[in-house]
Amino acid sequence: MTLRGTRRFSPDRRALLAAAGATAAAAALGACTRSEAPIDDEGRVRLRFATDWRAQAEHGGFYQALASGAYARRGLNVQILQGGPAVNVPQLLASGAVELGMGSNSFIPMNLVAEGAPVRAVAAFFQKDPQVIIAHPDPALETIADLAGRPFLLSTAARDAFWVWLKAKYGFTDDQVRTYNFNPAPFLADERAVQQGYLTSEPWTIEQTAGFAPKVFLLADEGYPSYATMVLAPNAFARDNATALRSFIAASAEGWRDYIQGDGKAADALIRKDNPDMTQDVLDQARDKLRSNGIVDGGDAALYGLGTMTPERWEAFFEVTSGAGVYPPNLDWRQAFTTQYLPGRG
Repeated sequence: MTLRGTRRFSPDRRALLAAAGATAAAAALGACTRSEAPIDDEGRVRLRFATDWRAQAEHGGFYQALASGAYARRGLNVQILQGGPAVNVPQLLASGAVELGMGSNSFIPMNLVAEGAPVRAVAAFFQKDPQVIIAHPDPALETIADLAGRPFLLSTAARDAFWVWLKAKYGFTDDQVRTYNFNPAPFLADERAVQQGYLTSEPWTIEQTAGFAPKVFLLADEGYPSYATMVLAPNAFARDNATALRSFIAASAEGWRDYIQGDGKAADALIRKDNPDMTQDVLDQARDKLRSNGIVDGGDAALYGLGTMTPERWEAFFEVTSGAGVYPPNLDWRQAFTTQYLPGRG
């Protein structure tokens, strides 16, 4: 039985790793004054892009851009470096091991701002964070508000992440929280239990292994303002390689468009090559859910293009998290992102 805690990486664990590496990243990146990308033998700009976990459908647009030649056509030589349990993207950026990295949710760039690390999100390819909460099927459960009084199985990091928003919006209390260790057994054993999860992972796995379709609440559809699958760039690198960075974002947007709206077989082949444990059925169901829920091309992306971010969304995220004490009220949340490298900007 494979859940997000093993094959996939919980966004909460990702946020925890980002926080752990933020101080080191701040110190190392703060010393950088210039960061020019190398050029390969064919005159293309070399860019190493670190993902947040092992290759999967949630990285499909980047692999599609690689497979289709979208990066190469823009003069880029892109290498995708898949993550894993021991990989810390902010530390890779700080050490210069990669030029660009993936940010899994809005907590990661905001954590880096809080530590003074000069890194920003430059694009957000998931307009909706795929974070979900899962319950047993019950006709009485129509909205998240109906979960009042039920036990929530949450990881330690989740309590400082989306649980903050849930409490603020629905009045849930900490005495509802039970420890979640990425094992579905406690959830399956208690029909009143609620478990954290990821849209493209746990619901499908529970359905396949336990024989029932759980009730799934996508937090983004209820107003949860976090972005996901962001591109992170050190400020010095972005400044000194603006053309290459704009090209990377434009090619990635093309890749995500084709992966969601077209034929993703070429990307899936590269994903399975990088991650032999990945199976096509998992890729197919994940891609279907990304498409049907408008994760990539819904919301503001439908208006302004794939990868877009807005100050309003970032401010909304900061207001709820700072209001809950996660960040100081005087933190300059605007330092967490920039839109100047998005297509049509700058």
